[in-house]
Amino acid sequence: MSRPSARAACALLLSAALICAARPAQTNPLADAQRLFDAGQYSQSADLLSAAIAKSPNDPQLDFLLGRCYYELGDFASAIASFESGVNLAPQDSVGHDWLGRAYGRRAEQEVLFNAYALARKTRREFETAVVLKPSNLEAQRDLIRFDMNAPSVVGGGDDKAQHEIDDLANVDPLESDLARAEFFATKKRYDEADQLYQKILADPKRVGVALEAADYYRDRADAAHMSAAVAAAAKLDPTDRRLAYYRGVADVISGQRLAEAEQLLRSYLTSIPENSEMPSHSSALEWLGALYEKEGRNSEAAQEYKSCLDLDPHDRAARDGLHRLGKG
Repeated sequence: MSRPSARAACALLLSAALICAARPAQTNPLADAQRLFDAGQYSQSADLLSAAIAKSPNDPQLDFLLGRCYYELGDFASAIASFESGVNLAPQDSVGHDWLGRAYGRRAEQEVLFNAYALARKTRREFETAVVLKPSNLEAQRDLIRFDMNAPSVVGGGDDKAQHEIDDLANVDPLESDLARAEFFATKKRYDEADQLYQKILADPKRVGVALEAADYYRDRADAAHMSAAVAAAAKLDPTDRRLAYYRGVADVISGQRLAEAEQLLRSYLTSIPENSEMPSHSSALEWLGALYEKEGRNSEAAQEYKSCLDLDPHDRAARDGLHRLGKG
């Protein structure tokens, strides 16, 4: 290559490098918003998604994640609008229909009777649609079953429907069917049958979430021994699961043992895990801290934790009862 040609080539390379340096780095708004969501920064994620939707209005995944942000923020009307936009763009998306049903359900809890009934019917319709679109969507299956076993017939619920759906679920996932049936027994206060089935499930839970759902049952029954066994089964399946700190702490509070360790576990959970509807709630962790302090006779600290719990969840009966016991209610 001649000397002038070499200079020209170098000049072209330098020019290209300068152009690349000046050009802004390419970003992925959905991935960036997901990172913010995972960190519990729901408002920031929602702002990013809203801007992205203005530029790309036909991407349903943007709408679905925006709906999740609003759901976590407790703005269920906005969540509904986003999920509806998403399912209009992607009507075959089972997960989107399931979350739309959840948003309708939470909005129904805030409404007066007539509007609540209308929203409850929409809730069931979306859960059913999600199941029809994808029977292997186990979360949608369980949402539909829970609706039917808790809702009155006037909005489409009913125990007969729930039991039929539990039977059908056995053809998709027998373990999940057993778990749904155990929850049905517990909901109907058929505790002997629930106990037997949860013990069968814990013999081979296969999935960490299955073991932790059993732990929820034993927590609510104040059965520390069986709850600890369920948590141990979960830890064996996935020792890194972020929910373990909460469950271990609660089991220790119920047993009255290792209370110092339980306090550390619950505090760690509160400071390291963002509030999220798919994780044990911060209000529940605060409630159990209140119970821990009450066991230790640290009544002023117990009252503070119970009040903090009620700030997050005004309907938490255990925290309200705790304040009454302490003469603070």
